[in-house]
Amino acid sequence: MHMHSLNWLAILVAAVSTMILGFLWYSPLLFAKPWAREMGHDLNDKAKMDEMRKSAGPAYAGSFVASLLSAFTLALILHGMRAESLHFGLMASFHIWLGFVATVQFTGALFAKQSMKLFAINTCYQLVCYIIMGAILSVWK
Repeated sequence: MHMHSLNWLAILVAAVSTMILGFLWYSPLLFAKPWAREMGHDLNDKAKMDEMRKSAGPAYAGSFVASLLSAFTLALILHGMRAESLHFGLMASFHIWLGFVATVQFTGALFAKQSMKLFAINTCYQLVCYIIMGAILSVWK
């Protein structure tokens, strides 16, 4: 397998797509309120929210690096499996999420004594990320 045959632009777009989805997923439009409640944050505490916003830069940077690594690794796997159809890319991405991401997040949630609601919000975000990345990486040649 030659890494130069990977579509590097598709990998970058797949990684960026997870960031865009994250901004939407954890926004007031979707899950900001239940996520904050489950995390023990008070959205009405302006000082605490301002503090969280100010320290978000390193978290976003680290998250983007993690997204790049996920997209790159998924691209390697899909390339190795010769995923050339949307259906195959979606199914492979789903099973990779199920077998590796969801199980690790579930174990972490159990030991951290997180609520299953918080686990569902976070792991469903990851599911959608993997589905979107799988679609991009399997179709864009």
